[in-house]
Amino acid sequence: MHFQWYPGHMTKAKRMMQENIKLVDLVIELVDARIPVSSRNPEIDDLGKNKAKMILLNKSDLAEDKWNDAWAEYFKKKGYSVVKVNSKKGGGIKSIQGVIQEACREKTERDRKRGILNRPVRAMVVGIPNVGKSTFINALAGKACTKTGNKPGVTKGKQWIRLNKSVELLDTPGILWPKFEDQTVGLRLALIGSIKDEILNVEELSMELIGFLKELYRGILKDKYQIEEMEDNFSCLKEIARSRHCLVKGSELDTEKAARMLLDDFRNGRLGKITLEFPYNYD
Repeated sequence: MHFQWYPGHMTKAKRMMQENIKLVDLVIELVDARIPVSSRNPEIDDLGKNKAKMILLNKSDLAEDKWNDAWAEYFKKKGYSVVKVNSKKGGGIKSIQGVIQEACREKTERDRKRGILNRPVRAMVVGIPNVGKSTFINALAGKACTKTGNKPGVTKGKQWIRLNKSVELLDTPGILWPKFEDQTVGLRLALIGSIKDEILNVEELSMELIGFLKELYRGILKDKYQIEEMEDNFSCLKEIARSRHCLVKGSELDTEKAARMLLDDFRNGRLGKITLEFPYNYD
């Protein structure tokens, strides 16, 4: 499979971010805790040069705790402030404001010396599509101030959100980058739902997931779907279809329906806590 998705609105969104970066003190980048490196837009570091940087390992409840901790250490060593969050349920949200102030302490100190007091920290919230930016901002603000949706591309334009007198956030649309140099990155983004399913072959995608699960999470498919984990990935998919009665024309197996169900179960944590990439591959 070849993965690529860079619709026109992303070029416009990137331009908007470039224009607004000079207005902010801090870049808060949300990544998906299941794929913390693959879900980072490589253009963001360049965009946010000379700004304080913070990484939020979002959807941390869907990834393995031990790897969340390992990833937090990995990014801290690279100079980022890091918080593990679960925006949907509010996990980690309470600590964010303190970490924002800590990340911008030098800047606040400079302001104070120049006689500028009580100026709010301004932060740009960035991330790829479907990483949970809007859900995070709503959780942090304690009210529904941005639209949310479990599909890529819900946030269209920029909007400022005043959290309190000390923090203002600039929400931005989710953007990918024009070309994935490594197709494994594209595959992982497709698995978590950051590339539209409509442009993908979901059966092939689900077979990639089956292969990964058999290698690193042996027994998980057997427990969830009461099937034998067969050597051939397509045979596994057929077994899932049979077990869950995914049928067309009476008795023929509907493997596409089974594939969508498997991907949905993975994306929503119904298979358990699963991490797709590990810090030891990036040391």
